[in-house]
Amino acid sequence: MIPLGRARLPRVEGALPWLAAGSVALSLLMLAGLLSLLAVRGMGHFWPAPLTLVTLENGHQLAGQAVREDRLPSGARHERLYLTGNRDLDGAIWRWVAVDEIVAQSHPRDLVLLERTRWGTFQGRLLALEEATGRAEGEAAWAALQARLKEITLLREERDRLRDEVVVPLVRQLEQDPDAETELARVSARIRELQARITGGSLLLESVDGRRFEQPLEQVLNAWRPNAMSPPAKMAAWGRGVWRFLAEGPRVANSAGGVWPAIFGTVLMVLLMSVLVTPFGVLAGIYLNEVAHQGRLTHLVRIAVRNLAGVPSIVYGVFGLGVFVYGIGGSLDEWFFADQLPSPTFGTGGLLWASLTLALLTLPVVIVATEEGLARVPDNQREGALALGATRVEMLTRVVLPMTAPAMLTGVILAVARAAGEVAPLMLVGVAKLAPQVPVDGEFPYIHLERKFMHLGYHIYDVAFHGDDVQAALPLVYATALLLVLVILVLNLTAIFLRHHLRARHGARPRH
Repeated sequence: MIPLGRARLPRVEGALPWLAAGSVALSLLMLAGLLSLLAVRGMGHFWPAPLTLVTLENGHQLAGQAVREDRLPSGARHERLYLTGNRDLDGAIWRWVAVDEIVAQSHPRDLVLLERTRWGTFQGRLLALEEATGRAEGEAAWAALQARLKEITLLREERDRLRDEVVVPLVRQLEQDPDAETELARVSARIRELQARITGGSLLLESVDGRRFEQPLEQVLNAWRPNAMSPPAKMAAWGRGVWRFLAEGPRVANSAGGVWPAIFGTVLMVLLMSVLVTPFGVLAGIYLNEVAHQGRLTHLVRIAVRNLAGVPSIVYGVFGLGVFVYGIGGSLDEWFFADQLPSPTFGTGGLLWASLTLALLTLPVVIVATEEGLARVPDNQREGALALGATRVEMLTRVVLPMTAPAMLTGVILAVARAAGEVAPLMLVGVAKLAPQVPVDGEFPYIHLERKFMHLGYHIYDVAFHGDDVQAALPLVYATALLLVLVILVLNLTAIFLRHHLRARHGARPRH
């Protein structure tokens, strides 16, 4: 007689593949939902949304972009949230309006949206453009404003290029080369000339409720008429907005502008961390599996390595602060940079110490992955190499390690994925709220490991929790989070393709 449990076994085995496939499908759906949420909320921020002119029962008018509509706790009425801008006029950029108080809504084509370096956005009407060469009104003012903004953008780019690429290196060369002062004076005169061409001119603006004021033209970055834009024009404006977000530095305490320094800092830190952790992790794995005597001590070391992978990351940050920054960095300052003290050079957080801390954090992952790869290499491969006259070193370097390379890269992939998203240890060992200049330039040694840097993960934390207006910062948080996911994905895919190449080259196949 067949036992009951054995009779049901085929049905359980038949259900397991479906359960596994369902789990994979659910995981993919959750991932797709997360990426869709980040993409819609983040990238949608750069789309020129229409401006609505709202007329209330009391005759008051306001212009803004409708954000959401909520029901009051009593449930008796609904309120709609509008992004109205005009912080310099109203003191706030948000306004809740009772839906039942709205008597009319329209979308006038002459409503203008200005992006400014101060006070955020302006939403209203453009009356005139005043410059030394004359005054333009109406549609002529709008056309003249578009041409002037293009010119100002080019002037700003040249000014910033001279300031970052010419002036800063010249200032650092003054102590060694007195002749640099002449060149510095010439470049400074050119910068003043460009600044004079940027300044001057003003806009006469009017809010929809009739308040007029003058806006200095140099503080205006962009101007749109969202209600008059065609879909191709909106798509072009969206593309320019995304590009500026990727290519420019932050502004207004990180609540506006781009994230280019954070992108560069994240990628550079991860690459430097990978260069540091890979050789040490691989050598440690080789020693534990191929060289060390397989006794109780080696077993305890393996347990310790696996336990290190579960230590909270903030503990590594404290260790990096005490050992790397204050210990090693402070000693380097005393030995080589005594003239700069008490201002520290290496005795403060920087790119090098952050990379070393994250290398230490991810070291157990690389060691374990390397050991597992070495254990999967058949012993007959080692014995065959030794039987053919190879030394033990040649056997390891020419036979075993090439076959283990895919497993090593798997460890590096896991290390990159974890290191790129870590924030807590970086807050102690080098990340900065604002570091607009990347730690790479044309001055020797080109990569400045002692400098602080920006990081996408910390940028998300700072914008979300340290900003003055969380509601306004949410789209930038979504966009930066999507960018961080994409950066990690690109880094991982690069390592995956390299792993596939090595696996195909050395004939290793994954076991199923």
